[in-house]
Amino acid sequence: MAVEVEILRQIPYFSGLSQDELETVRQYVYEKSYERNELIVLEDAPAEALYFVVSGAVKAIKTSVEGKEQILRVLRPGDSLNDVPIFDGGPNPAGAVAMSPATLYGIAKADVDTILHEHPSVQINVIRVLAAAVRHYLSLVEDLSFRHVTGRVARLLLQYADGHRKTDQQPGPGPRLTQQDMAAMVGTAREVVGRSLKELEEEGAIKMDRHRIVIVNRALLEDMSGVSS
Repeated sequence: MAVEVEILRQIPYFSGLSQDELETVRQYVYEKSYERNELIVLEDAPAEALYFVVSGAVKAIKTSVEGKEQILRVLRPGDSLNDVPIFDGGPNPAGAVAMSPATLYGIAKADVDTILHEHPSVQINVIRVLAAAVRHYLSLVEDLSFRHVTGRVARLLLQYADGHRKTDQQPGPGPRLTQQDMAAMVGTAREVVGRSLKELEEEGAIKMDRHRIVIVNRALLEDMSGVSS
């Protein structure tokens, strides 16, 4: 499948580029497809390319020596992957795995350098993307350091109800998170997530409907998460 200019236009890295500029950028872009649970990037390996999610969902992960997984971020269409090692020359600081069948666009490291020199406005876009990533990781540190597990779970439910579930490129629900996924995102065990969900249900903030979680009292859920409305 050919790389599409209209998809490139929706990627924050290339925001504001003209049609001709996007056509030039497209020459450096290639497409790759992955199956669910397929490894995309190996943690600590040399960085070969910058990636952008086109469809599906990808999780960026850190894995402990004991094999415990921490999900740093769930990447959806338009999100970039592997930015840091492409720019600082170090190894991949995190791994990446497809959470669903996924299509990615890739640009080789040398070609990223060429694009930055040919299109200076992309440099400003990169700064904005990396600044947004810093904010995300500061928020993650805040969650893990200062919120109890039930609060973290409540905040996660709010986040996925408020825009993490769909994009202009891929309307509809995002990846279905298992309790194991949720545990890896909030830094705890699956059993603890299960108890937190039960507590939220008993308080009347959510309802467990088979394999779905329904928010029934948003204000209460916000209060339990520590998020200001």
